[in-house]
Amino acid sequence: MTATLPVLPWMTHPATVAVMDALAAAGGPDCARFVGGCVRNAVLGVAVRDIDIATTLTPPAVTAALEAAGLKAIPTGVEHGTITAVALGRPFEITTLRRDVETDGRRAVVAFTTDWDEDAARRDFRLNALYADAAGRLFDPTGAGLADARAGAVVFVGDPAARIAEDALRIARYFRFLAWYGRGEPDPVALAACRDGRERLAGLSAERLGHETLILLAAEDPRATVRLMAGAGVLPFLVPAVAGLARFEALVGIETGILFTEDALLRLAALLPDDPDAARATALHLRLSNAQRDRLVAAVGAEPPLVSWMSPRQMRRIVYRLGVQVFCDRVMLTWAASNRPAATVQWRALLPMAQGWTRPSLPLTGEEVVAAGVPRGPLVGAVLREVEAWWIDHDFIDDKLSVVERLKAVAQGMAF
Repeated sequence: MTATLPVLPWMTHPATVAVMDALAAAGGPDCARFVGGCVRNAVLGVAVRDIDIATTLTPPAVTAALEAAGLKAIPTGVEHGTITAVALGRPFEITTLRRDVETDGRRAVVAFTTDWDEDAARRDFRLNALYADAAGRLFDPTGAGLADARAGAVVFVGDPAARIAEDALRIARYFRFLAWYGRGEPDPVALAACRDGRERLAGLSAERLGHETLILLAAEDPRATVRLMAGAGVLPFLVPAVAGLARFEALVGIETGILFTEDALLRLAALLPDDPDAARATALHLRLSNAQRDRLVAAVGAEPPLVSWMSPRQMRRIVYRLGVQVFCDRVMLTWAASNRPAATVQWRALLPMAQGWTRPSLPLTGEEVVAAGVPRGPLVGAVLREVEAWWIDHDFIDDKLSVVERLKAVAQGMAF
């Protein structure tokens, strides 16, 4: 009996139907199937984010079919057979069936085919080599993808060493899928192939490594997988500055067991030493965005030191200096490194206290400093900093008159 997917909203959405109908009109009802992650996640009852479609139609035929139906066709990877369709504002990645002609460990030269088995044979893992037609009928060319998905087994299609030789990124992808979908003991042959081929990771682009690393760390609980990566000697190729796993494991435990969150960038910070230079080097190695780099660097700073028993007043001073995001990141990292379970309530309480406080602005302007008799120039900034220090020390006093009086006192005490 042929297995089928239940009727799911993403399959019957008007945008999905429009794309599948457009392809069927050009190549017949069997020319296009959903493939990969959307099928795997549908089998597992996991949310589907991206919808990928495989087709026997060539890229020009796909483009013509979409345009004939009034849909937008974008040649996002036409040399590899990929056209992105846009229907009702939703993207669908459509790729012609392929077989590898030549590989160099980074990118493959492909030839188009109409053979579904050939297309499945070039995919990375059996649980990703699943297809479903518009009616939900499942196709499992490897004969084991459906069982793997249900069992949480991440197994390469064919020989793992050959798959890795074709594209070394599959090592990182193996651990990424293990973190997200793996259950039970990992496939020993796959693990050995990843260990033996780890040096190939050095030749990959920073963007590809960064993408896989952050997705891996965003899994609900990637601790077991990261331990496997460390044991196989793979982790240093993704995070060269890794300082150890203890703080990382404690942080994941706090996030999943207490706060019910998953923060990939903070988890990356937990793997690093408290060294901004190491964080900058890691950001460059993984080609993180500027915003991600800045957050990572700030998170591993050591000053000012944090303690779980700080008073609300102390907390406000530090939040004013660091900002809410940096303060909360450092609280989490310090909490994870503290090894003091009894302080859990105190650490946890600091987070909403900081998030609920609105950082005030000094109720004083440069023009008001000049009006107090301070000449324009560097002295204006010096006076503002002096008054600001007094204002912070008085817990951000909300009294303009007091601030002005302090300004007068500072201005009178300075020699101009």
